[in-house]
Amino acid sequence: MRDTVDRRIQDRRRSKPSLRQGRLLHVRSGLSAEKTLLLRVGIVAALIALVIAVFWFDRDGLKDQIDNHISFPDILYFAMITVTTVGYGDIVPVSHTARLIDAFAVTPIRIFIWFIFLGTAYELVVQRIVEEFRLSRIQKQLQGHIVLCGFGHSGFIAAQETVSKGHPADHIVVIDESEDRIQLAADCGFVGLLGDGTSEETLKNACVGKAKAVIVSTGRDDTTILVILTVRHLSAATKIVANIKQEENIKLANLSGADLVVSPPKIGGYLMADAVETRYATPFLCDLMSAGGQMVLSERRAEPDEVGLTMAEVTAGMVVQVHSHGRDIPFTERNRYIIQPQDTLLIISTPTDAKTPSPPGG
Repeated sequence: MRDTVDRRIQDRRRSKPSLRQGRLLHVRSGLSAEKTLLLRVGIVAALIALVIAVFWFDRDGLKDQIDNHISFPDILYFAMITVTTVGYGDIVPVSHTARLIDAFAVTPIRIFIWFIFLGTAYELVVQRIVEEFRLSRIQKQLQGHIVLCGFGHSGFIAAQETVSKGHPADHIVVIDESEDRIQLAADCGFVGLLGDGTSEETLKNACVGKAKAVIVSTGRDDTTILVILTVRHLSAATKIVANIKQEENIKLANLSGADLVVSPPKIGGYLMADAVETRYATPFLCDLMSAGGQMVLSERRAEPDEVGLTMAEVTAGMVVQVHSHGRDIPFTERNRYIIQPQDTLLIISTPTDAKTPSPPGG
């Protein structure tokens, strides 16, 4: 089955551009600036060599106004001044064949070479200046945003769910090495940053130090752990949520600095095993986790008017767990435990009853 993100990429290519356009911080080819420049120099050199070869084989159609003799240095000289459109007039095509070759073969090559020069100047100089200006403007607006490293299937769903839970789409920065996925992120209203999530420069451009959280979902556990280490090196306070596939790598992710590790295969296994013996429990849990469900599972700080009540006496939904000073109070204590100041409540409620979550303490 084709990946959901890949299907969206194909749909975007066939459809008109989305009206809900996000922003791209960097759009570049996969090659580095040095490799791009080297490749284009090679193309230009090959085209000039082709022009020299054409003029050499048709040298009888050229005339040197000085000594009436065409040598190889003359051909080299004439090819260079022709390509650069200097044209001193000391060597000129005199035969019909030479003039046709210059008109229909050399002139297109000359135009193509100038396009390469102009394109290179724009890409390596002008575009870089423009991108740095746009990057600095966007970075000034980034505060309390979410950085998403990896826009595969899990990352795509995480981004959409984050928006459904009330986070602005233009405050979600998506980092990926695929230009198609970054463009898809922009089409969805996110800020797209083309680059490597393990790179300090890329993460600095995404302002991870000012981010509310960093979600790492690269699709490979080793890459995910390297991203976690890099993010934690840049920021000790930013919350890191990591997607880990292999259970043996969960401990490594925690040791690397992840605040919370989610293992989709493990969670999926729990749900499938539960579905063997039940019919309604698994759909209920899925509904509970989704922002568009009929019930909402929220986490927030206890309100002043809730302090001193038992868990069962809280009216804003059903308190299923309380986190108090490093320990978890289970649902079985709901009639006995008295809520204290700074407690964090885990509440199941309807979307209309859910309060805006405040930063948890502890």
